[in-house]
Amino acid sequence: MEQLPKCPECGSEYTYEDGELYICPECAHEWSKAEAEAAADAETVRDANGNVLQDGDTVTVIKDLKVKGASSDIKVGTKVKNIKLKPGSDHNIDCKIPGIGAMGLKSEFVKKI
Repeated sequence: MEQLPKCPECGSEYTYEDGELYICPECAHEWSKAEAEAAADAETVRDANGNVLQDGDTVTVIKDLKVKGASSDIKVGTKVKNIKLKPGSDHNIDCKIPGIGAMGLKSEFVKKI
């Protein structure tokens, strides 16, 4: 069975199709299939080379990054394992960096290994 998208207005999972539209029975919001595809694509997190990232991937930092409040920087080539994605956020990767600790990274400064 095809998984229909959740309502972008209220988050309801009880949406249904009506021709070229998706309709939410809880808030009566209607949106097109093209809008749903664009929203799904916007939630896709890509690295600096355009590769799609997934939870648990290992990435490498491609630029020296300054860390506010820390005495050391993140150097080029630092390997970050087991990332967690946060689509829609400015820093869309949560991770633990060796020697620094837990922090958020922007996907534009990493590449998938």
